[in-house]
Amino acid sequence: MSEPYDGGPVAALRRIAFLLERGREETYKVKAYRAAAAAILPLPPDQVTAMVADGTITSVPGVGASTAKVITAAVRGELPDRLAALEEEHGGPLVPGGAELRARLRGDLHSHSDWSDGGSPIEEMAFTAIELGHDYLVLTDHSPRLTVAHGLSRERLVRQLGVVEAVNEHLAGAGFTLLTGIEVDILDDGGLDQDDDLLARLDVRVASVHSKLKMDADAMTRRMVAAVRNPRTNVLGHCTGRLVTGNRGTRPGSQFDARAVFEACAEHDVAVEINSRPERRDPPTRLLELARDVGCLFSIDSDAHAPGQLDFQVYGCERAEAAGIDTDRIVNTWPRERLLAWAAKGA
Repeated sequence: MSEPYDGGPVAALRRIAFLLERGREETYKVKAYRAAAAAILPLPPDQVTAMVADGTITSVPGVGASTAKVITAAVRGELPDRLAALEEEHGGPLVPGGAELRARLRGDLHSHSDWSDGGSPIEEMAFTAIELGHDYLVLTDHSPRLTVAHGLSRERLVRQLGVVEAVNEHLAGAGFTLLTGIEVDILDDGGLDQDDDLLARLDVRVASVHSKLKMDADAMTRRMVAAVRNPRTNVLGHCTGRLVTGNRGTRPGSQFDARAVFEACAEHDVAVEINSRPERRDPPTRLLELARDVGCLFSIDSDAHAPGQLDFQVYGCERAEAAGIDTDRIVNTWPRERLLAWAAKGA
């Protein structure tokens, strides 16, 4: 006999997509479930039930054979087999540690939507952040120079600000705020890849190197220090740029004077990101400990490109706990008002 389930078909489809992303499964596997959830969401529940009963649910555009099985089971109050299997495979703890610190995080300062190289709409990222218990999520799509990631021009970013405002109006009363932000490229000379007046309008700015990662160490140090000294910079993103695993292959981290960079971060009140993506683990442990000893602030971020990846923060939490980093030095344990006051230092 099937296990009972009372979450409804939309919740079941969204949970399957979340677990697939959490388990780093291929994107094409996820899209069908999100598409089916979006397809049946506007339909009255009675209509969905009737279509399941008469076997016509696959006539809804976006619902295929596999997703129809999930919908059918959920409508009948049964736990879908696909959901049960994924809960078993990907639903448990991602790492042995980090849970205590993860419970103290108020939000996430680094996330991407389908406006740049993320895979889901802004509102889906926000809904999932709420479900994970966040008080806030910063939307940080890429800046113009990163064309491979469909970076946002000035005009597109201005339009996105309007969308964020609309999402927050829709979510009023949920105890959650979607904050405006950007992952802005650090240019070769240390400048930031967006107009200063527009950067000033954003809540939070993550500055990252994405190009010329093999730059000479002295030049890279000057580049990063210049970006850190920019009063708009709040967070130094994935500082080495390394990849240690994953389908993009591996690459070594950039070479730079880490002490000089971290001392600049400490002096200018810029947080060093603990990037929680499993393929990054950036900064490496020795640099994480150096930043700790220098006195830096930190931000534990998912760098999520899909809703299920928002749960990656626990990887960074485990590393921060192992390094003995004081919780109050982690800026996204702070309430929203304190975070925004800190981030507005250069505005």
